[in-house]
Amino acid sequence: MAMDHEESRLLKESIQSEICSFVKKYGAQPSISTKWGTPLVGFADAAHPYILALKETIGPAHSLPEDVLEDASTVIAYYVPFTEELAEANASAGRLAAPEWALAYEETNAMFGYLNDHLITFLKNKGYKAAVSKETSTFDRGSLLSNWSHRHFAYAAGLGTFGLNNMLITPSGCCGRYFTLVTNLDLKPDPPKTEELCLYKKNGSCRICMKSCPVGALSSTGYDRHKCFSLLKENGAVNKELGSSYAGSEGSEVCGKCITSSPCAFIGNRSEFNKRRKNG
Repeated sequence: MAMDHEESRLLKESIQSEICSFVKKYGAQPSISTKWGTPLVGFADAAHPYILALKETIGPAHSLPEDVLEDASTVIAYYVPFTEELAEANASAGRLAAPEWALAYEETNAMFGYLNDHLITFLKNKGYKAAVSKETSTFDRGSLLSNWSHRHFAYAAGLGTFGLNNMLITPSGCCGRYFTLVTNLDLKPDPPKTEELCLYKKNGSCRICMKSCPVGALSSTGYDRHKCFSLLKENGAVNKELGSSYAGSEGSEVCGKCITSSPCAFIGNRSEFNKRRKNG
């Protein structure tokens, strides 16, 4: 049975506090180069119609929360933003991603492993189960589809809306990384956002992400994932020393040009960030 509104609010706040505190402490380690902003956290109903339709939306191999936990009630989704300095470094690096951008990608993915273990223990101590999908580190290099889309679960958890750049744009922007956790904790879910955060989808303006893509993978009519992946592989070939968070990759297959050059990178500071980008 679902807990009452106040109990749900307090527990959601405690989970968000745990995530924010962990990220801050993890980033303070001398061995970690990446800096992160304040995470955003959302909570989706594991049986939300949008989630149940992911096998049709993405592909029949896409997993559902019930594949992770038989009694799944909630999907916890969180977004960890990068810094404006990192975004500017990547936007200014030329055709390929900045080395520090690739390093941030790998360091963030590594942090998620420790953070999720921490959250699983945190929830276990409160009497609940939690688990991470085994599909989170897999990626079909033929179809170029994931069997567990953090961004789609994050949409269902009310963290943002999808932009022309195929990224999920949050109220804090889209220059960062997402992850998700499935739990049998029955919380009051956050509804998906209805207000468009992408300027192109909102009023037909911007399209900076489309113009910034080095391989023309973005257009106003769709996203060519094969063109995009061709550039990711180029980046992976020069970032082999970093390894890869995903099975089948020899190096860090990253890019981020469509994110780091765009107004949606940091919505809270949209005008100031773009002013510096234009002047830079």
